[in-house]
Amino acid sequence: MAKKKKTVFVCQECGYEAPKWLGRCPGCGAWNTLVEEVVAPPTPSVGGGVGLAESQPPRPIGEIETEDLPRYGTGSGELDRVLGGGVIPGSLVLIVGDPGVGKSSLTIRVCAEVARTGKKVLYVTGEESARQVRMRADRLQALADSLYVVSETNLETIAAHIANVKPELLVIDSIQTMFKPDITSAPGSVSQVRECAVELLRIAKVNGIAAFIIGHVTKDGSLAGPRVLEHIVDTVLFFEGERSAEYRVLRAIKNRFGSTNELGLFEMREAGLVDVPDASKLFLSDRREDSGTVIIPTVEGTRPLLVEVQALVAPTPYVPPRRTADSVDIKRIQLLLAVLEKRVHLSIGACDVYVKVAGGIHIDEPAADLGICVAMASSFANRLLRPQTIVFGEVGLSGEVRAVSQAESRVREAQRLGFTSVVLPAKNYRQLMEDAATRQALTGMQLYGAATIGEALKLAMPKQ
Repeated sequence: MAKKKKTVFVCQECGYEAPKWLGRCPGCGAWNTLVEEVVAPPTPSVGGGVGLAESQPPRPIGEIETEDLPRYGTGSGELDRVLGGGVIPGSLVLIVGDPGVGKSSLTIRVCAEVARTGKKVLYVTGEESARQVRMRADRLQALADSLYVVSETNLETIAAHIANVKPELLVIDSIQTMFKPDITSAPGSVSQVRECAVELLRIAKVNGIAAFIIGHVTKDGSLAGPRVLEHIVDTVLFFEGERSAEYRVLRAIKNRFGSTNELGLFEMREAGLVDVPDASKLFLSDRREDSGTVIIPTVEGTRPLLVEVQALVAPTPYVPPRRTADSVDIKRIQLLLAVLEKRVHLSIGACDVYVKVAGGIHIDEPAADLGICVAMASSFANRLLRPQTIVFGEVGLSGEVRAVSQAESRVREAQRLGFTSVVLPAKNYRQLMEDAATRQALTGMQLYGAATIGEALKLAMPKQ
């Protein structure tokens, strides 16, 4: 009979250790912060020679061999983009998101696509029965001979299944349902989640298995469980989007094998999540030209996206007036309103201001500043923009319009979708016009360079 590991109760605030659970920490006085943790066994001393022969001596960094990490596709181009080009054997990927956002639907589809290439895949579910997984796979048409499914929550039993099946891809749904028998705390607790994640990381690294683990989020949208879980895994993918929305956004907030600037887009259909390779058309499908509506080209990683920003500015008798923003930082809206009132002399201070990004995609890059300003000024003056016009640029506190990166890719994306006019920073305008090849490629596009926000408003909304 295996000897039970020794555990202690550790305060998550100050690190105080106690042999038994206490409601209040004697060290810092915080309530309900003591969590059971396994006491690590003492490591053998170097003098004993244990493990010393197996360790490689330190070497100069220039002498260490390098090789490209082997990757293979998941069958989803959007997921491969976010991961940095595909899945790497031995990596541990954490996928988190709200309930019902599509985490399980995406992973079961990926499992089937990888299994169809001949690789063995093991799908471990702790929240559903194997029959429920089969029913969902039938609905998503995600059946494959090399896809194995087991309903289990005991990590020791799961490790035995992994040793028997020898999969190349492993999915754990979800980490909050897994437990180790030698820890007395309930599944989903801090100690259980952390110890299970560490064990799964060891299994993935030793056996060269690419592992996906699904995690829950709390009411405030943060990852459920200890914060250290994000440091254990190699990649953290976060699903954004409401359950009632038709599309989902997948972002990488940590990626040891690629960029965290990429974004994947999926559309929720009856057959599950489907890739959306042309996202700009999706965001502009219901567009109508009206005052307060501006098209802004944003860049997510290497992908340019055209999104519609809508602003509604209306006088109000109430003090103070309301400032509301959806998918845009409200502090940025307040800053840009102050610039409009100070530098352009718009009497917008006594108006309610509402700003929304159509489709719900979050905008956080400075290149959207000028488009947001134009949208608010257009609604305030009730004037239309030039037909088929996009606007981008960073706005400074003195009212200047600063240059942004990747201006050419933004303009080319607008040209591809049929737009004919662009209001952009003056410096970006000069850079595009100085390159003969770029000037030739943009034939038919009318570019307007603006040095100040006042000039940009005149160019975007000419007098009729």
